[in-house]
Amino acid sequence: MSKLFDLTGKVAVAIGGNSTLGSSMAKGLAAEGAKIAIVGRNLEKAEAVVKEIEEEGGSAKAFQGDVSDLESIERAANEIKEWSGGWDIILNAPGKNSSTPFMELAPEEWDDIMDVNLRGLVFSTQIFAKQMIEQDRQGSIINISSVSSTTPLSRVFTYSASKAGVNSVTQYLAKEFAPHGIRVNAIIPGFFPAEQNRKILDEDRIESIMKHTPMNRFGEPEELKGAAVYLASDKASGFVTGSFLRVDGGYGSMTI
Repeated sequence: MSKLFDLTGKVAVAIGGNSTLGSSMAKGLAAEGAKIAIVGRNLEKAEAVVKEIEEEGGSAKAFQGDVSDLESIERAANEIKEWSGGWDIILNAPGKNSSTPFMELAPEEWDDIMDVNLRGLVFSTQIFAKQMIEQDRQGSIINISSVSSTTPLSRVFTYSASKAGVNSVTQYLAKEFAPHGIRVNAIIPGFFPAEQNRKILDEDRIESIMKHTPMNRFGEPEELKGAAVYLASDKASGFVTGSFLRVDGGYGSMTI
């Protein structure tokens, strides 16, 4: 009898797979048998994630790529193709944040965050999805959004706008790629101890978040693994596309 979440024989490209949350989800995919390409701006960090995956018996390789530099993503895609022949799963987990108040926001900062969180995600997806379509390789694209995409939060204006854009892109591409057998969904994480959100978590902010989180705690990166594996598995979520899977401790169920 086949295993519902078995990813043996699949190749996953984890863009931003060297980040706190991206690496956890990549490890989750590897634990279910997927071969993982870790793509990150910092190659040393990517190689550290590869080492952890290999120590657990998985197969992975690190590739340098920065979504704000699409030539580097094109190069990484070619290198991954040479390494694995192709891919079945794309995990889009790049992320950049800022706590600059709206009235102090400069165009340069807006562009910088949008280049990573939205523009970079769109055009790196274009690069990798094109190869999937040309190879008639059906599979799954998983975008990482945020609770701030549906409930805009103070202090993270640009980040919230970029992640709302990710939601729109997810639904558009779900329709665009459905005829090719490629499913496109997004995970909406709540508050996790990732590098990009620590800068906004002062004592008052933590208290406010906890008031609106029924489980009254932050998430642990490992708690995103199941969501990623579910959306990656054609057996488990083969009829799921254009959807958002919240992993937020109940935050999205509260009125703010």
